[in-house]
Amino acid sequence: MFWLPVRQKSRALLCLAAVLALLATLPAKAAEKPRLQVDHYDIDAQLIPAKHQLVAHVQVKFTALEDLSVAVFELHNDLRPTRVLDADGKPLSVERVTQDSTIRVALPNGLSKGSSTTLTIDYAGTLESGDNSPVQGLKLAYVGPEASYLLYPGRWFPVSGYGINRFTATMHVTVPVFMTVIGSGATTVASGARKVEEPATKTASTRRRRGERERLPSPVGEPEAGTANGAVHTFTLVWDKPSFPGTIIAGQFGDSVYKAGGLNVHVYFQPVHKSIAPQYGETAAKEFQYFSSLYGQPLSTNLKVVEIPDDAGLPTAWAPELAALSSSNISEKVNYRLLADTIAHQWWGCSVSPASMNDWWLNDGFSRYSEVRYVEEAAGETAFQDMMKDVSVGALAYDTVPLASVGKMDPFSPEFQSLTTDKGAEILNMLRWIMGDDKFDNTMRGFAIQFAGKSARVEDFENIAQQHYGEQLTWFFTQWLNSTGAPDFKNKYTVYRLGSGKGFRIVGEITQDLDLFRMPVELKVETDGKTEDKRIEVVGTDSPYTVDTYGRPRRIVIDPNDWVLKNDPDVKVRTAILRGQGLVKQGDLAQALTEFQKALEINKNSSLAHYRIAEVFFLQHNYQAAANEYRSAEAGDLEPKWTEVWSHIQLGKIFDLTGQRERATNEYRQALQTNDNTQGALEEARKYLQAAYQQKPSSGQ
Repeated sequence: MFWLPVRQKSRALLCLAAVLALLATLPAKAAEKPRLQVDHYDIDAQLIPAKHQLVAHVQVKFTALEDLSVAVFELHNDLRPTRVLDADGKPLSVERVTQDSTIRVALPNGLSKGSSTTLTIDYAGTLESGDNSPVQGLKLAYVGPEASYLLYPGRWFPVSGYGINRFTATMHVTVPVFMTVIGSGATTVASGARKVEEPATKTASTRRRRGERERLPSPVGEPEAGTANGAVHTFTLVWDKPSFPGTIIAGQFGDSVYKAGGLNVHVYFQPVHKSIAPQYGETAAKEFQYFSSLYGQPLSTNLKVVEIPDDAGLPTAWAPELAALSSSNISEKVNYRLLADTIAHQWWGCSVSPASMNDWWLNDGFSRYSEVRYVEEAAGETAFQDMMKDVSVGALAYDTVPLASVGKMDPFSPEFQSLTTDKGAEILNMLRWIMGDDKFDNTMRGFAIQFAGKSARVEDFENIAQQHYGEQLTWFFTQWLNSTGAPDFKNKYTVYRLGSGKGFRIVGEITQDLDLFRMPVELKVETDGKTEDKRIEVVGTDSPYTVDTYGRPRRIVIDPNDWVLKNDPDVKVRTAILRGQGLVKQGDLAQALTEFQKALEINKNSSLAHYRIAEVFFLQHNYQAAANEYRSAEAGDLEPKWTEVWSHIQLGKIFDLTGQRERATNEYRQALQTNDNTQGALEEARKYLQAAYQQKPSSGQ
């Protein structure tokens, strides 16, 4: 159901991916208060790949949340409503509003609050490009012969309360016989197209008298030109637990099955990736079982890992029982992090979902932190800490609005995503530090079980956390949900020698600039002998402390394991770079350079900042300026380490482009000498040693 934008090669851009995580899941503007609640969909849809067409007949049952005279649904602008009927089979007028991708159905008799009714909506259209997508820049619904995908945020069926309104659905999807349909729920297949029934109250003579068509005004049930014998078959998918079963993927897939401990994993990859499907099934099963041990069982123990085309512009998609990966993210080396985040949404999104946009971090932040927990389980403490550094940068990149107020923001903005995804994950990490692992894990499991199959508010999670902690946590949640910013700790101290060989006493003070701040902070004191660790309660701007040690203190570190979100100089550098990268993706290179320069003002030796500036100059074909910056990156702090090998490669490309082959090969050889194969750097260097680089669309880190 929800997605992450394409991740770049570097660790820094992994952070960008987190900041922009699930952009495609969101409407183009902030959602209004819902006026109706969809209860159930019965959808008949035929995909006509050769013509890129979708034809659909939908019955939508909904309940009024207030008195209604008009029912509003979101629907892809490339889909044209052809007929709308009320529950009695009487035609209703429908208005298309392209500005917000909605249709407005007039209800002549109105619908009182709490009452339910059913509308029948017929529509059809061509889904070939993303020009009229409800989310600008992303092609979220496509019908074609190579593969078809109808993603929930693509609004390929009438949607209300996107991501908030839980619903059940029965979907009958007709496709050519060479295609398999993947979606949520129990699936059956029947030959031929399913006959679309008219509302029972409407007779054929009544239809003729009103001048209406006997069937949909399109070739539903008719043979499709270009298929073998025009043969089609219909997949029926039934999902009967309220959730978000709104994604359908159709194509030519192999089916690799992996079963373990009551879990059924099916991997649906295209033929080119068939040989590596088993390792994805095995990895998915391990991740699913790990999350089950933390949170209990989700709504289903079936999981379908399916491949989606790259042209959607999305690395992943998820829905109940569904974890989709884009083709470019499927390789022999399993991207277990990306897969873990996607699978975690079976709990956070499918099972437990946010009750409002202000609660959205219960979805994105919880899935992001679940990914962090699996990295810790699979790769150890160092990998966990490295990932949390990336998360902290994402959390502070656009920290301008309190997390509790994100519902007022444009949910398609990087700011919204930064807060709900990474700051949400940071809040969970800090809560874990305060509570301890056992109480934290009990909180997460208790929340997942109590609200399984339901919508939840942040207050619900707060209450469960306090129950397991045994103390009130108002101070914690208020601080991180209702305020912005993070502390930048400073430490002032004096060391005194105690008499009679009793050691040393440190009398110090931790300072920071947030007056309302309160958090326990770890203090690590390295001495000539044993290292001392002490938990200091930091309250307000000045917090005194005293620590006694036997050995002479040599170094004092505040929060050495990065349990607390803090805005130290390193984070400030990386957040400026992250914002710059976002501007590059938007094509605003001038403003991106401004952000990168801000990073250099904080740390003039930042290799990453110099490297990103060089990238911009390279895109502008300003090769001398780019070369200067790549040299500066090599001479900088080499954080992250990959900046060295990739600077050599990029310099080699510049020399190739300027006709200096000997100097180019020298740079490629120096790249090989680093022995750093981050994102295939060594293979890249070897390739250009064999043949000179030639200008093509932007590449590199």
